[in-house]
Amino acid sequence: MQHPATTAEIYDISRRAVAIFARSGLTCCLTGGTACALYGTTRRPNDVDLIVLTHQHQQERLKQLLVCADSDFYTVAAKDPLATYRVLWCRLPGSSVHWRRCKVDILVPGVMNIPDIPRADALTISGLPVMPLVLLLCLKLQSWADHRAAVRYYLVQKQHDDVRDIGELLVIMESRGTRFNGAALRRLPPTLADATIQRLREFLSMYPSSRAKWQAVGALRARQ
Repeated sequence: MQHPATTAEIYDISRRAVAIFARSGLTCCLTGGTACALYGTTRRPNDVDLIVLTHQHQQERLKQLLVCADSDFYTVAAKDPLATYRVLWCRLPGSSVHWRRCKVDILVPGVMNIPDIPRADALTISGLPVMPLVLLLCLKLQSWADHRAAVRYYLVQKQHDDVRDIGELLVIMESRGTRFNGAALRRLPPTLADATIQRLREFLSMYPSSRAKWQAVGALRARQ
């Protein structure tokens, strides 16, 4: 049985990737479970989701930058025979019996509704760049909605991880004094802001017990 990457290993892979892109003059920030963990959520991340803040390079070119710079990074063909992309992995230390690896998703603005992120808005936690907290929560809501609507069972099951992450992110936002109100949403592209408000309504209908957490960060006013 393959042992999954530890949180420390995921952070190490992230640092290596960020450093490689920095040498090419490219700025990055983490999103997904790794960003959530850096902010303080308790669920162990499964992989690395790294946004490269560029419009000059396509994702496949960015993957090759990593592969060429570090021999632990490699790509394999996607399972879908019609896919035009390759899947990026990073080798992990392990015994000859338990060969280990970690998936690395390289994203760019425009993919998965990720907007342009001003460099000044990214935070640095434990030496790693992370997506702004409000945007991270918006994309977590999007992930939850997508997983609920998925066809494959393993994707549908991921919605429960999303719910856990969202609940913990709300507590973290309140403790940091971060507001999820109309002013915060107006900084987002209108399509993402509108979709976020609709997803928030759906989330509250499914999890009404979360209302107090949303109210504590100003989110219910954001719906008005």
